[in-house]
Amino acid sequence: MAQKNGKGDGFIETVKTVVYALLIAGIFRTVFFQPFWIPSGSMKDTLLIGDFLFVNKMAYGYSRYSCPMDLCPFSGRILAKMPKRGDVVVFHHPVSGEDYIKRLIGLPGDTVQVKNGLLYINGTPVKEEPAGVFTEKFAPQGPLGGMPRCENAPVAPGGACTKTRFRETLPGGVTHDILKITDQGFANNTEVYTVPAGEFFFMGDNRDNSEDSRFAQAEGGVGFVPFENLIGRADRIVFSSAGDSLFYFWTWRTDRFFKAIE
Repeated sequence: MAQKNGKGDGFIETVKTVVYALLIAGIFRTVFFQPFWIPSGSMKDTLLIGDFLFVNKMAYGYSRYSCPMDLCPFSGRILAKMPKRGDVVVFHHPVSGEDYIKRLIGLPGDTVQVKNGLLYINGTPVKEEPAGVFTEKFAPQGPLGGMPRCENAPVAPGGACTKTRFRETLPGGVTHDILKITDQGFANNTEVYTVPAGEFFFMGDNRDNSEDSRFAQAEGGVGFVPFENLIGRADRIVFSSAGDSLFYFWTWRTDRFFKAIE
C-alpha cells in the first residue's frame, strides 16, 4: 500500500513540475519575449517571408501591449525607454490591432518626407549608396502564396525577380539595406509628415511593397504609431524556412539561423 502511495505521489509531483514549468514559460513569454513569424515581404531583404524571431518586449520598458500590468513588476506603471531610430520594431496597428513589423524612421518631433524615392529626415536627405541587386525566384512565397513584385517585370514563373538594393544610413549612424522598384508614385513623393509627441513613424525596408506610416490609417495604412502600441524590438532571426511549413526541412535557410537583424 505504501508503495502505491509512493508511485501516486511521484506522479503528482511530476504533473506539478510540468504545470509549473508551463506557467513559468508562459509568464516568461508574456513578460519578456514574443515569437513572431514574418508573413509578408515588406521588410525584404532585412527580413524574408518565413523568418522566425523572438521580440524583446523589454527593450522599451513596459506598455499595455508589451506586458499586461498584472503580470509585471511595478503594476500599473509604464517604464518607458525611448526607441532608437533604425530599430526594427513589432507593434500593434493603431486601428486594426494586427501585429506589424517595420523600421523606426521618425521620432517624436521629426519631419519625414520622401521625394523622388529619397528619404528626408528633418529636411536633410538620408545618405543612400548603391548596393547591388536583390534576386529571388518569381514564385508563390510562404504559406500565403503571395507573388513578389519585380523591377524587371514581366517575369516568367520560376524566373529571376530582381530589385535594386541600396545601403541607407540614418541620422545617428544606423546602416541597413533597402529595396526599390521605382522612384515614382505617391509612396515615393509624399507630403512632409511631422511626428506628434509620443508617437513614431515607421517604414518597410522593401520601400515599394510596404503599407507603412506614409499611408493614412483611413486608407488602410499605419499612420503614426503611439508608444503604447509598441510590443518590442526584433534583434535576431532564430530560424528561417522558405517553404509552406517549417517542417519542410529541405526549404530551411541555414545561413539565416541566429542571424543578427541590422
